[in-house]
Amino acid sequence: MDVPQSVDDTEELLAAGKYVADRSLATAMFLALKLERPLFLEGEAGVGKTEIANVLATTLSRRLLRLQCYEGLDVASAVYEWNYARQMIEIRLAEAAGERSRERLSEDVFARRFLIERPLLQALKPHDGGAPVLLIDELDRADEPFEAYLLEVLSDYQITIPEIGTIKAAASPIVVITSNRTREIHDALKRRCFYYWIDYPSAERELQILRVKAPDAEDALSRQVVAFVQRLRSMDLFKLPGIAETIDWAHALTQLDVLTLDTKVVNDSLGALLKYQDDIVKIRGTEAARILDEINAEIAAAGVRR
Repeated sequence: MDVPQSVDDTEELLAAGKYVADRSLATAMFLALKLERPLFLEGEAGVGKTEIANVLATTLSRRLLRLQCYEGLDVASAVYEWNYARQMIEIRLAEAAGERSRERLSEDVFARRFLIERPLLQALKPHDGGAPVLLIDELDRADEPFEAYLLEVLSDYQITIPEIGTIKAAASPIVVITSNRTREIHDALKRRCFYYWIDYPSAERELQILRVKAPDAEDALSRQVVAFVQRLRSMDLFKLPGIAETIDWAHALTQLDVLTLDTKVVNDSLGALLKYQDDIVKIRGTEAARILDEINAEIAAAGVRR
């Protein structure tokens, strides 16, 4: 499938992938696709950055290549490495047969068939159905030298392998880079991308997301869930719940056949929403009851006004 040709088409593409996005995100995505530049997404964990790459791959029927970043990530894990075991077997067989000179043998063992391709190199190869979607996930976890290596890849969509030469993409891959902003990414890399910050959603949009992602939840329960999560995000917690946690909590409550929230249900299911014990202890009990009383009063007042 071809990339969208307008912002409206991009909104429809996101909706087809069950991704509820505002107009500004659809605009950023459209421009990144149209200009063939990487889309750099920053935001807190769980706000839907990675899901955008999944939606693009699914709706455009493209292959998804994921590079999960971590401290110590190197070229061998991200780009390529040589299959040393196969090379050694080739050398032994050739020496035993006495068929090739050492110079010829040295050239042969660095042929493409001995190359193990990792996600970055795979993204430059032709693929049936169009260029793949390359997800470089949580780049902020990688070391700064790896960022510098990415500059060549993202500038010209090419990779240089000393033994072979420069490999350039026939068609530019669709690149999505995410960062949780645990550290700043260098400006030189950001300049090569189209940047967008994904924030926590408004209550209205989060309710729309729940209706798409957790359709089995009762509407009254979804409203309570959204209001409760929105209240938590205004508090001083170690880790605020993201959209992913909101969806997980709604699914968990549905499995428990919960129709409306009460203090006991909240206390029993907080592990689906909060991921640190200190946060759970802070909310469980009287604080959960207080929040529930406030949001139930707000929901009731809103119903009266309507």
